[in-house]
Amino acid sequence: MAVRSSGGARGTRKVPTASIRYEDASVRKVPVQHLRLADFAESRPWRDVRSVHGMAHYSGKYASATTGGHVVYESRLELARLLLADFDPAVQGIFAQPCRLAARIGDRVRHHVPDFLLVMRSATVRVVNVKPADRLRDPKIVEALAWPGELIRRHGWEYEIWSGADRALLENVRFLAAYRRPGVVPEAEVEQAWEQVEDGEELALAERRLAGDRPPEEARPALMALLWSGRLTTDLTRPLSGESVVRRCV
Repeated sequence: MAVRSSGGARGTRKVPTASIRYEDASVRKVPVQHLRLADFAESRPWRDVRSVHGMAHYSGKYASATTGGHVVYESRLELARLLLADFDPAVQGIFAQPCRLAARIGDRVRHHVPDFLLVMRSATVRVVNVKPADRLRDPKIVEALAWPGELIRRHGWEYEIWSGADRALLENVRFLAAYRRPGVVPEAEVEQAWEQVEDGEELALAERRLAGDRPPEEARPALMALLWSGRLTTDLTRPLSGESVVRRCV
């Protein structure tokens, strides 16, 4: 599918553009070829997200450890992708509904609002669209997602269409997300656990050894916080249990 420039007629775009909405309510239109990460500073989601009783979609705001603020989502599937991005140490920035793309496709101008823009520590940028797998069998949906991908890749950024992940992984990340905020577990306890945990030991053994004379479960929150932060890792494709083997990463 070709994304092409158009003429100057009314209702067309000479070049593909990205319209960005800012906290002061202003909107800036940037040619995609000139789009830079700095253009998203002080931006806000393109659409206002509201959660109203009876709505068909599940929307809300997620308190992100990565951004230190709230990130909006419009479905449970978007929330799942958001959780994984927040958990991923390779991600250092998250923007929801970062802009509205406009480009001439065939004989008409098309518009599209991506779900997320992820800023990676590798200095790359990844634009993510979230769609259930069954909807990707619809040719109209496939076509609607194809032209933004072409536009983004041509610009040198990454493009991802995400439809879900391993169920056990998602459940584990949801569980660990309870420990994502600083202060949920006292920092002194987290650091003490980090100093004492041994590479390659089972989680239950680490809990018993760190707890000492206390009940083993009292040592668990610090270990969970270390798993969330990525300082410890384990196989999250299996349900977390006392048999989970932890590894030191830093």
